[in-house]
Amino acid sequence: MPFSSPAAPKTGRPATAWWRRGWLRQTALLLLAVGCGALVANNPFRPSSENPDATARGYLRFKEILSYVDRDYADSVDTEGLADYAVVQMLEKLDPHSVYIPARDREKTDSFLQSDYDGVGIEFNLFRDTMTVVAPLSGGPAEQAGVQPGDQILSLGGKRVSGARLTTARLSELLRGPRGSSVVLELRRRHQPRPLSLSIARSRLPNTSVDAAYLVDEQTGYIKVSRFASNTYEEFKAALADLRRQGLTRLVLDLRGNPGGYLDRATRLADEFIGGSRKIVYTDGKGEQYDSQTYARVAGEFEEGALVVLVDEGSASAAEVVAGALQDHDRAILVGRRTFGKGLVQQPIALSDGGELRLTIARYYTPAGRSIQKPYGANYAEYSAELTGRSARGELQSADSVHFAKALRFRTDHGRTVYGGGGIMPDVFVARDTLAHSAYYTRLLSRGVARAFALNFYQAHKAELEGLRFEQFNATFRITDAQLVGLAAQAAQAGVSTDVAAVRRCAPLLRNLLKAFIARSAYGQVAYYTVLREQDPELQRALHAVNDSTAQLALLGK
Repeated sequence: MPFSSPAAPKTGRPATAWWRRGWLRQTALLLLAVGCGALVANNPFRPSSENPDATARGYLRFKEILSYVDRDYADSVDTEGLADYAVVQMLEKLDPHSVYIPARDREKTDSFLQSDYDGVGIEFNLFRDTMTVVAPLSGGPAEQAGVQPGDQILSLGGKRVSGARLTTARLSELLRGPRGSSVVLELRRRHQPRPLSLSIARSRLPNTSVDAAYLVDEQTGYIKVSRFASNTYEEFKAALADLRRQGLTRLVLDLRGNPGGYLDRATRLADEFIGGSRKIVYTDGKGEQYDSQTYARVAGEFEEGALVVLVDEGSASAAEVVAGALQDHDRAILVGRRTFGKGLVQQPIALSDGGELRLTIARYYTPAGRSIQKPYGANYAEYSAELTGRSARGELQSADSVHFAKALRFRTDHGRTVYGGGGIMPDVFVARDTLAHSAYYTRLLSRGVARAFALNFYQAHKAELEGLRFEQFNATFRITDAQLVGLAAQAAQAGVSTDVAAVRRCAPLLRNLLKAFIARSAYGQVAYYTVLREQDPELQRALHAVNDSTAQLALLGK
């Protein structure tokens, strides 16, 4: 990995003779070389030799200034904090995705891509500073200990959490801990006069990345992949095999909101759809050190059959690699909106202080040669606001508002025109549902109001729901107008001002969402996604596309 090492400190005193200047220069370079050698001994990569003098001068300048600040500044300073800040600012000058992760944050950052974790297994909602169980993980310690949906958690390990103004992230940390360790939960349960106290031993729990996999009809499967974690490929293979045994002949793969993850898991998943030895992705970096090409190499489980991939502005990185490869090879129809546009490759580098540098070393390109990365400049704030800019330009509502440079035009295997230079544009555009992103609806979700209302309903009607099969519930259950009024009243108590007109406009979405939340507590995750499907315009369009073989062949140029 190109990485510069420390050099000897500067003396700061002027030389008095040419031989002394030469001696000092040789000494500094010698110490620089020794430092590099020590670093290389612990690092499989070789430092760049293109500009060692400039690197040494930059290091010495920073060290000198930090030393003066620490020694002579008028007030006491946190020099480590200043160094961290300087590193962050320096990396932001390079690109938006090169980052420094301090040692204290590495475990939390890495956990996102782990296939399991140690904890008690509780999905919860935070409403009006009260932690309420949505559902215990099936087969997990919490379920075995008797935790139920709707239970309110008052304390964790003796620490008061109700009314303590703790964040969702902090509450998750308290639930997790070393395998085998125990935590005492104090619970308040409906119709119980006194709080319950349960001691639960933490165990290893799956951190799944395939959120749902089921048959929509006798032939059409739906699989949602939320990220590409360490076990994603195995989860996907198992889900696909199970659906094929049930009769799957066509598939909708949902990559909406998938931020990426491990590239090799993504390319292995893409290989399940792409036949022969066709290219899936390639990378191009400085020189040839980080150049790579990845090809299909196995006989996939679903190389034939109708395939639709759902994408949106939240689909990024490895998810874009999958979408781009399938589009370039005319293997799938992409439905949704233009993807995020993150096509930079980061190499993790362990640092001596326990932190980690994730340095951009190359760019991703689709098989046709398209760069996935959207443009970025020196202004990190502007890059961060790019998605907001799409909304302001009308890009999320109309495909005509999306503009690509003609010079970045490419062709798929069957000659269809596609564009590079900033995300993957789908074949079938679906405008974003404005009601689902309206201010009132968004506040209901962010404050946890809708889920809290559904949990209360579930608790009050638990016996009735247990007497219904999901198919009966889905066919007959409806949220009434009176219940929507009750939701608005509960929202007002939580600080979400009542807006009668907004409730009326959002009524179909709210009815569907509340029903889905109730189904989640009563019947599980698949039931939740099955109900949501009714008010999901992108998924409805995808199902139409995957079931219309004539239209699919025409779109793919076959």
